[in-house]
Amino acid sequence: MTTFLLAVHVLAAIVAVGPVTVAASMFPPAARRALADPEDARASAVVQTLHRICRVYAGVGVAVPVFGLATAASLGVLRDGWLIASMILTALAAVVLVVLVLPRQEALAGPGSPASPGATRRLGMHTGLFNLLWATVTVLMIVRPGSTTGV
Repeated sequence: MTTFLLAVHVLAAIVAVGPVTVAASMFPPAARRALADPEDARASAVVQTLHRICRVYAGVGVAVPVFGLATAASLGVLRDGWLIASMILTALAAVVLVVLVLPRQEALAGPGSPASPGATRRLGMHTGLFNLLWATVTVLMIVRPGSTTGV
């Protein structure tokens, strides 16, 4: 059962978190292009599509910590420091996504949004923070410092 839980956890991370990190990273430059030419319907459609990808896959991404906790419980590592750090960083990444990234994307993706270059730069910074948190969690999941099964 542990192997199944781990496989679903890893697949969920790849399928859900991967698209969010890529689409969120693509969003600020796409928003700047749309801001530069408000009449460009294609640029606006790209921004709206990228926001939809982030929103939908963020919802699917809930499966990652759910299956991660189930896997950790089956391995008996729920009290390990690397896992606790990973859970805290995952929670922070979720907060950054839900509180800072998605609402700002929503504001910039809306028709006739009062976007500014400063808003897209701040969004880029928040997106970078989200991606950095997920990259750190990924490294912790691979290295597992202090784990008897780690490298």
